[in-house]
Amino acid sequence: QVQLVESGGGLVQAGASLRLSCTASGRIPGNYGMGWFRQAPGKEREPVAVTSWSPISTYYADSVKGRFTISRDNARNTVYLQMDSLKPEDTAVYSCACALTARFFGRTWANPNAYDYWGQGTQVTVSS
Repeated sequence: QVQLVESGGGLVQAGASLRLSCTASGRIPGNYGMGWFRQAPGKEREPVAVTSWSPISTYYADSVKGRFTISRDNARNTVYLQMDSLKPEDTAVYSCACALTARFFGRTWANPNAYDYWGQGTQVTVSS
C-alpha cells in the first residue's frame, strides 16, 4: 500500500499563487508516475498535471498550461504543484494520485483509472 498526503491548499484571491505538496509513504515502488487531479462541485474529476518517472515527462491540462508547474523530488517521494495566476475557475478539491507505472502512453496520463492510489484531497478556493 502507498499512502499519499497532500498539503498547501487554502483560500486566496485571483492572481495569487499557491504551492501544493504530496508526499508518498509506505510500499513505494521503484518507479511511478504522480500527478494532480481536481474536482469542482457538480463537475467530474479532471486532470491538472502529471509527471512520469522514466522518461521524465510532464503533462498539463490546457486550462493550466503556462500557469501551473509540476515537479518532483524523488529523494523525498514528494511531488509539488506550483499554481500561479490563480483564477476563480481553479477552485476545486485537488487530489494527488500515484500510478504504478514508469511512463504513460498516449493520453493515459489524463485518465483517473490509470492511477492506483489517491490522497484525501486539499481544498483550493480562489475568490474574485
